[in-house]
Amino acid sequence: MFSWVSKDARRKKEPELFQTVAEGLRQLYSQKLLPLEEHYRFHEFHSPALEDADFDNKPMVLLVGQYSTGKTTFIRHLIEQDFPGMRIGPEPTTDSFIAVMHGPTEGVVPGNALVVDPRRPFRKLNAFGNAFLNRFMCAQLPNPVLDSISIIDTPGILSGEKQRISRGYDFAAVLEWFAERVDRIILLFDAHKLDISDEFSEVIKALKNHEDKIRVVLNKADQIETQQLMRVYGALMWSLGKIINTPEVVRVYIGSFWSHPLLIPDNRKLFEAEEQDLFKDIQSLPRNAALRKLNDLIKRARLAKVHAYIISSLKKEMPNVFGKESKKKELVNNLGEIYAKIEREHQISPGDFPSLRKMQELLQSQDFTKFQALKPKLLDTVDDMLANDIARLMVMVRQEESQMPSQVVKGGAFEGTMNGPFGHGYGEGAGEGIDDIEWVVGKDKPTYDEIFYTLSPVNGKITGANAKKEMVKSKLPNTVLGKIWKLADVDKDGLLDDEEFALANHLIKVKLEGHELPTDLPPHLIPPSKRRLE
Repeated sequence: MFSWVSKDARRKKEPELFQTVAEGLRQLYSQKLLPLEEHYRFHEFHSPALEDADFDNKPMVLLVGQYSTGKTTFIRHLIEQDFPGMRIGPEPTTDSFIAVMHGPTEGVVPGNALVVDPRRPFRKLNAFGNAFLNRFMCAQLPNPVLDSISIIDTPGILSGEKQRISRGYDFAAVLEWFAERVDRIILLFDAHKLDISDEFSEVIKALKNHEDKIRVVLNKADQIETQQLMRVYGALMWSLGKIINTPEVVRVYIGSFWSHPLLIPDNRKLFEAEEQDLFKDIQSLPRNAALRKLNDLIKRARLAKVHAYIISSLKKEMPNVFGKESKKKELVNNLGEIYAKIEREHQISPGDFPSLRKMQELLQSQDFTKFQALKPKLLDTVDDMLANDIARLMVMVRQEESQMPSQVVKGGAFEGTMNGPFGHGYGEGAGEGIDDIEWVVGKDKPTYDEIFYTLSPVNGKITGANAKKEMVKSKLPNTVLGKIWKLADVDKDGLLDDEEFALANHLIKVKLEGHELPTDLPPHLIPPSKRRLE
């Protein structure tokens, strides 16, 4: 008798088993979060329901910027080939959203066909109508970079009310839809025109809650002198600070992201370092894709819970028979007070609530009598998901990362920065003298020898205490000097001979010139007499 009770209880206790993180996310969403979203009409207010393709798709990079900031050229620079539908010019050329994706053959898939393809993560874009779909396409081509990531090119943002109206669709809402699903948002600025138009400001504000995905590129920086560049950088940070209201400073990469010669080569080393940092950030996306999807699902679940509390609170306040319309107006006007009450009753952070103004606008067209009352079981299911299932998936994310070969974006411009003499830092700092026949430290060794013989060597070696007296004169921290000692003591006997002392001084010089120390001593820096030991 009542055997179904024990069976149900047993099912509750047994955690669900998932083969992969993507499969786990898909199941948790459909079984635990989606019922809550549907019950409280979450999709009418915030974001359409997620589909299988949203959990399985490759990492996506969204490029946003005013016209002629180099968005399309940036893509061309990364993949090192033209793509179908590409147009580049100083005037506003890209008037469409172009998803640049991998495909067996070159070709274009128009928007209307794209949003009915279940394998692509774009099906829910059909809600924006034909005005948008006629300006949306997928450019597919066989390219090694696109094996790992997809890139979304967007229309250049213009200034003025006329351009905004003439689009025929809600541009900011489309970008917000993409922002929820992409792994990286790159805002491009032209070093010559930093003015942030009204529409661009509106777009950046629409990207709120996705600040962790945003990176900024100050492009075409090779066209201005160093002093001007400093002022432009300062002006850009000031402008962004007024729009992106976060305590953290947004990461800005400075450079000239195309394959043409630098007009003013003074800052070449800076541009190389910045490009390398940006490339590393993009290359890490496949490795962190599962973690990003997990993070986005948690954010969505928190918002869905708050939404459920808001809708059920409005339902509770509505009269059964008379005065419904006047009560609805009163509730919409006093939505801020309802927010505060929910915040107090359920200990919810103010940052988890949707925009008050936007919510008030959306509520104007809703029939409050069709709203549902609070259903604790649905909320408990989502709480259980956040407390238990997500924690187990976090462990799986780490396991998947450790089992996978180091996943990085390859091909295109990424290849040119990896190997050979034009790789970042080649022949500089600890890499100096890598191709020389002679030991690079040898040219300064006579100077170091003079100091060495004043430090009372015994049997041709000095103690750590004596070496320390000289090495601390560099004013480098003990942590850095300790690492230099470890690299320089090649034979690991706790003493330094004349060659090892010269090597220590060379590494001090490398660090004082602003370069990083190597983790292990490169073969070309090993003292000649010690090379047989290696």
